[in-house]
Amino acid sequence: MQTNKLKIIPLGGLGEFGMNCLALQWEDDILVIDAGLMFPESELLGVDIVVPDITYLVENKEKIRAIVLTHGHEDHIGGLPWILSEIKVPVYATEFTLAYVEGKLEEHHLLDETELIEIAPKQKFTIGPFIIEPIRVTHSLVDCVALAVETPVGIVIHTGDFKIDLSPLDDHAFDLHTFAEYGKRGVLALLQDSTNVERPGYTPSERAVRPRLDEIFSRARKKLFFSCFSSSIYRIRIAMELAREHKRKVCIIGRSMVESTEIAQDLGYLDVPTGLVINPGQMKDYPVDQLMVLISGTQGEPMSALSRAAVDNHKHARVDKGDTVVLSSRIIPGNEKGIFRVIDHLYRRDANVIYDDGSHGLIHVSGHGSQEEMRLLINLVKPKFFIPVHGDYRYLRRHAQIAMETGSVEHAIVIEDGDVLELDRDDARKIDKVTAGRVLIDSGSSIDVVEDLVIRDRRILSEDGIVLAILAINKRTGIVERTPEVVMRGFAAGDITEEARMCVMKTLDSLSGEEKTDYGMVKEKVRVDLKRLIQKSTGRRPLIMPVILEI
Repeated sequence: MQTNKLKIIPLGGLGEFGMNCLALQWEDDILVIDAGLMFPESELLGVDIVVPDITYLVENKEKIRAIVLTHGHEDHIGGLPWILSEIKVPVYATEFTLAYVEGKLEEHHLLDETELIEIAPKQKFTIGPFIIEPIRVTHSLVDCVALAVETPVGIVIHTGDFKIDLSPLDDHAFDLHTFAEYGKRGVLALLQDSTNVERPGYTPSERAVRPRLDEIFSRARKKLFFSCFSSSIYRIRIAMELAREHKRKVCIIGRSMVESTEIAQDLGYLDVPTGLVINPGQMKDYPVDQLMVLISGTQGEPMSALSRAAVDNHKHARVDKGDTVVLSSRIIPGNEKGIFRVIDHLYRRDANVIYDDGSHGLIHVSGHGSQEEMRLLINLVKPKFFIPVHGDYRYLRRHAQIAMETGSVEHAIVIEDGDVLELDRDDARKIDKVTAGRVLIDSGSSIDVVEDLVIRDRRILSEDGIVLAILAINKRTGIVERTPEVVMRGFAAGDITEEARMCVMKTLDSLSGEEKTDYGMVKEKVRVDLKRLIQKSTGRRPLIMPVILEI
């Protein structure tokens, strides 16, 4: 009789959106699926990224055979440098995902010491006791796969992020046939993406945005700025095709957008005709009705290209009266304030701003399947056990409910980060809990773990001190009413207080009147410039808090 059991141990992504990471363990062999991050909430001051607590992996590092990635979004690959700095194992991913991973690892000086292995749909490979077949799925990014993992007790399928698009732009359709074949063979457990579980019906194909975007292009009379996620290769491809059809040259602005389009072009996902793309410096050589600017910053990030262009502070991207600005992405919860701040600035420039507010027609579609797609896949796979993944707890519970309603699932099991789910051919039950949670990272010059926010702030205050930059700004005019006060406590600042005050004044003088009304940008620029001055002068990294008093 079979006495050994398979363990499924989620370390991130079950109970929150982001930092997806899950371990499959059979005896002394562990396979890790995905290694994501999430971005911090606004109250996590001084934190750059949030990654899963990998204490369990570190404690069992000799058992880990590999990390396998489903696709290249940050919530699935962003934690790789953090994990690989602790654990040296091979990384398996598709060609496009590996291109993103290479750039990320090179940035953290981990590329030379990491073995990267390319995988492809329908090509099985073996890691320890696991036989893995990648299955083509469609998503908002290209080259995405689900993973069918053959274990000694049965087949486990992890969908990764998916929607069922049977007519994607690259003609690599969702592989329903292979999922159905596994359903006929018998599947022990299905782990399915829960992101859109609250949305009824089906998620439209990526092609569905083209008619509305075509209409926008045809009506634009001056420059057209197009912003989307830099990883949305399908959307970028549609924008470039429409630019060519409407006889517009394309200028690409923003580091992430430039990198993504270069990778997509190199790997054949973007076919860019010669002469279509111009350098930013060439924009002045063309009439305004013959230009499309592909620009990053769709989520209102304070120092992104679009945010700077919105306040007329970008070297090349200038938004003028009558220009059209399209934000072809969803508003991620938590980013509303920054996005609407940018939109306000764009309206001040008399631009025609089109964003996903429900009234402009379809300019964005989700990359995640809705309820009917979830039901379709469940009915094809017919798993014995169903395990929802990716999402807040209420999403997981709702997803389990939908799975049971299909009648194709024997048991739906909701687990969270740290739970140990043990399975054999007949039974599945939670038996234990391992260390799990969030690790806060300050990725300034190196990867520094913020073990606890309070402890971190106390350490900074005790060792490096605090700097308060107090700015009195007229709410109506944006004018700085009096010389800024700079208060330094907790470190030997020498005689740089006056120098710091002059630094703040210089920063404020460099801002336009409109920028001064954008307190998010004011605070960030003051903080960055003060940090640079203080580090150079004293070697310290104090907690810097710009405070704006509205007069």
